[in-house]
Amino acid sequence: MSFSLASLIGVRIIVSGSENYLKLLTVALVTAVVFYYVGAILDGADMDCGESWVPTIVLLASMAVILWQFWYVYQEYSSYKVRARKATGRLGTMVSVINKLTRFIPPQIWEPIVRTDSLVSVSNKRAKLTIMFSDIIGFTELSDSLSADNLADILNTYMHCMTLIAEKHGGVLDKFIGDGMVCFFGEPDSRGSRQDALDCVAMAIDMRREMRTLRQKWRLMGFDGLYIRIGITTGYCHVGNFGSNNRLSYTLIGKEANLAARLEASAGKDEILVSESTYDYVCHNYECQHAGSFQLKGFDKKVEAWQVLDPDAQKGHLSKWVDHTLPGFNLHLNFKDMKDNDYQDIRDRLNFALERIEQEQEKVAISIAEEIKRSDTHPN
Repeated sequence: MSFSLASLIGVRIIVSGSENYLKLLTVALVTAVVFYYVGAILDGADMDCGESWVPTIVLLASMAVILWQFWYVYQEYSSYKVRARKATGRLGTMVSVINKLTRFIPPQIWEPIVRTDSLVSVSNKRAKLTIMFSDIIGFTELSDSLSADNLADILNTYMHCMTLIAEKHGGVLDKFIGDGMVCFFGEPDSRGSRQDALDCVAMAIDMRREMRTLRQKWRLMGFDGLYIRIGITTGYCHVGNFGSNNRLSYTLIGKEANLAARLEASAGKDEILVSESTYDYVCHNYECQHAGSFQLKGFDKKVEAWQVLDPDAQKGHLSKWVDHTLPGFNLHLNFKDMKDNDYQDIRDRLNFALERIEQEQEKVAISIAEEIKRSDTHPN
């Protein structure tokens, strides 16, 4: 009986909260003392259960207490399991919902909130940012001739690829605007104004390269003439939570954001235009060409802009890209994505293409010679 009581009290201590430890230990000590003296009295009295009813009553009462205690512990344990199962289900649902909601918010914004449970309110500050606007040239014209399903597929593929590139470089993807997107560097985590500008330009170059690959895929599907254009500037804007306590949006506002949008609208096919402020930061790392002075809407003075040239195109034979298009001819080589076992297959296909070109060239030469011969035989 003493061993059973000790085990019971041990179980109660284990399953109870830390705030009950002292109370349980006190009860255990008092119970041990009482049962010790009861046992000593019963042992010293040398009673016979067949002649006296006291030992029987004590035994039955002890058994009843022990059974009741075990029943109580079991009920508490069962209740705890039910509560734990419900709590686990609620937690799983909350995690699933949060994972879905975070896809609508840049990770740079929601991760600190989840990690530190920080206060969210209407607040913003003035900060130096490098801002990028981009969109697709030819998308509006293409949308007039495509079904909604094909249009959505093209747009979602483009946005998926560009989102991965923005995340890779650490840019904040502010929003999608139709076929365009807005990214910025400098908040909430800045690596310094110069490095932010370099990161933004590097991201823009990767987006232009990715667009070449996408354009080749779309061309094979019959969707031709899609190009990206990008505008970038560096300057001070207000960035933070705008809206109300019921509905917030983390975004930026300011004249520099308008300038990036105007530069993007002035850029040509596959062009990256940067303002003078960004050019000063990146000109030592990227080769840029003066694109001219632009009279942009909303700006009194003309804005000087530079075009960021493709670094691969400046490396000659070391270029990772070859992209050339003529009527009836399209060559697109992306050495970066080629596998070791692809080179022989590519070489065979290029040799086959060269043979076909030579055959067609011979046919054209023979045709021209016959035409000249007929002209000499039958002069006008």
